[in-house]
Amino acid sequence: MAHKAYLAVDMGASSGRHVLGLFDGRQLRLEEVYRFENGPVEVAGRLYWDLLGQWSDVRQGLRAAAHKSPDGVVSVGVDTWGVDFGLLGRHDELLGNPYHYRDSRTNGMMSKAFGIVSREEIFRASGLQFMQFNTLYQLLAMKLSASPLLDMAETLLMMPDLFHWLMTGVKCNEMTDASTSQFYNPMQGDWACDLLQRFSLPTGILSKITPPGTTLGPLRPSVAAECGLPNTKVVLPGTHDTASAVAAVPARSRPGGPPDWCYISLGTWALMGIESPQPVISDAVLKLNFTNEGGVGGTTRLLKNITGLWLVQECRRVWNQAGEDLDWEALNQLSAAARPLAAFVNPDAQEFLAPGDMPAAIRDFCRRTGQAVPESKGEVLRCALESIAMKFRHVLGMCEELAGRRLDTIHIVGGGTKNRQLCQAAADACGRRVVVGPIEATALGNLMMQAVAAGDVASIAEAREVIGRSFPVDEYQPHDTAAWDEAYAKFLRIL
Repeated sequence: MAHKAYLAVDMGASSGRHVLGLFDGRQLRLEEVYRFENGPVEVAGRLYWDLLGQWSDVRQGLRAAAHKSPDGVVSVGVDTWGVDFGLLGRHDELLGNPYHYRDSRTNGMMSKAFGIVSREEIFRASGLQFMQFNTLYQLLAMKLSASPLLDMAETLLMMPDLFHWLMTGVKCNEMTDASTSQFYNPMQGDWACDLLQRFSLPTGILSKITPPGTTLGPLRPSVAAECGLPNTKVVLPGTHDTASAVAAVPARSRPGGPPDWCYISLGTWALMGIESPQPVISDAVLKLNFTNEGGVGGTTRLLKNITGLWLVQECRRVWNQAGEDLDWEALNQLSAAARPLAAFVNPDAQEFLAPGDMPAAIRDFCRRTGQAVPESKGEVLRCALESIAMKFRHVLGMCEELAGRRLDTIHIVGGGTKNRQLCQAAADACGRRVVVGPIEATALGNLMMQAVAAGDVASIAEAREVIGRSFPVDEYQPHDTAAWDEAYAKFLRIL
């Protein structure tokens, strides 16, 4: 068959990209047609997303895709990070810019929530990992501060839902992103309205839960005309970026047995877990603070959120703002030259959540925990990367406990795979074979879900076969595991 063109708008917490997928029925080829910067905007001590700026970039990327694909684009779909949302009022009036999940308004909000509904009851209703920026606690923060926006709201749309609404005029809540809210019930496949009512939070603002693979319809006429895409449809991928990334894991299990692999979707965050055919709402999942998030193809992503390359990104930002000009390769060289396994931090500690002086925060953590304090830039970076790898080992043990078996292979996908030092450290720390790639996993999962919706690919399993044929992977084998085993005991003491 001739090539068909699909378009993924893949928007991460630090950058976004428009990626064309050219599919000939057997192999997929990618072409990035537009890229833009993304990130929080500070206004009067609050952190927001610049939704209008993002929408301008989305439209520019649509125009670029039309220019690159003169025969047309079959469909387009948007994926983003989870938990954040926007509110619409009467006549679909946008009520301000969406808050950024790192905003401080949710500090202490979980303990206030537990004073209303117990931690156990929240988990039983949602199956979700407890993190202070989950949508539930963002809404509770608005309620407790008597936010007028919450009073005026008639519709809540998660971030990817906002962009699909801007594209089509259709309001819906796609399932995989809704599942990050902590008020979606994965056992029922619907909103946990009873839970929201116990917090006196509105439920009428929620729209219909819509599964990935749904065709919303054509672009708004004004958008289609402006961007030169008159026949393009809008199709829901797994709109939570991790759902799309996991859909692109090119994994093959041993014949006749259960899956013997886990995944890490690596970027600003590292999402590590296993695929499950159904949600797992158990005391063990609650104790380990794992999460049940919706996946594509009827699966559940049983996973844990880990702070990923955010630590390194923030170090680079701070140093470059101070006058340095450090690119990613320069950072890798500095880190590689530093002494290994010298000191560790807990990447998920509260002091690393918000933007700030990350190098100072890392040094302060090491000083407070009685470790050697990393002084040079390379020492700080090495501490951060090896700490993330050690956290992978910690969570791998939890994955194996929940799976009830040894997991022989770790698949790492996403943009963070460009950091080869971290990939090798993951193999060394975990003592497992690490398969790395594809880099553009989120865009690939997005594109393949569109191809499934169009009938050009039969299933997610077939989509993974297409990806495996189309994109090479790298393998890392563990080295010097005795030194890492010794250092892991030291890491556990600072958690």
